Amino acid sequence: MRAVIQRVRKASVSIENQIVGTIESGLLILLGVEDADTEADVQWLAQKIAGMRIFSDEEGKMNRSLIDTQGRALIVSQFTLHASTKKGNRPSFIQAAKPDHAIPLYESFIKAMNALTSDPAETGRFGADMQVSLINDGPVTIWMDTKNKA
Repeated sequence: MRAVIQRVRKASVSIENQIVGTIESGLLILLGVEDADTEADVQWLAQKIAGMRIFSDEEGKMNRSLIDTQGRALIVSQFTLHASTKKGNRPSFIQAAKPDHAIPLYESFIKAMNALTSDPAETGRFGADMQVSLINDGPVTIWMDTKNKA
């Protein structure tokens, strides 16, 4: 499971010019699921993201988490995070999980984040053509992969 986490001042996701999810201060989480991912990956990643200290404290140091700040999360599925670009100029998405495996894990990740944070996450719609808008705060952008836990 891969995630790109962006600390944002504001973010939204739209489908066919209709906003389906929007947050103010918090994290935009782009989430990619692969065939090898399990519920254990979901739980590890949700805990890691919700507890990651990337928000400023009173002294301006990154020392507070999404939990500490009671920030919001906007979670958007993005299979292209599993693109392989080793050959040619057209990426391969063979590692990305098919919907029958990916959707339950995506939904489980949303539930896990909701259990850890004070406000329910906003989301995109799995498999839809979405437009994401954001004002990156910092900028702070972090890439994570559950295959690199150690």
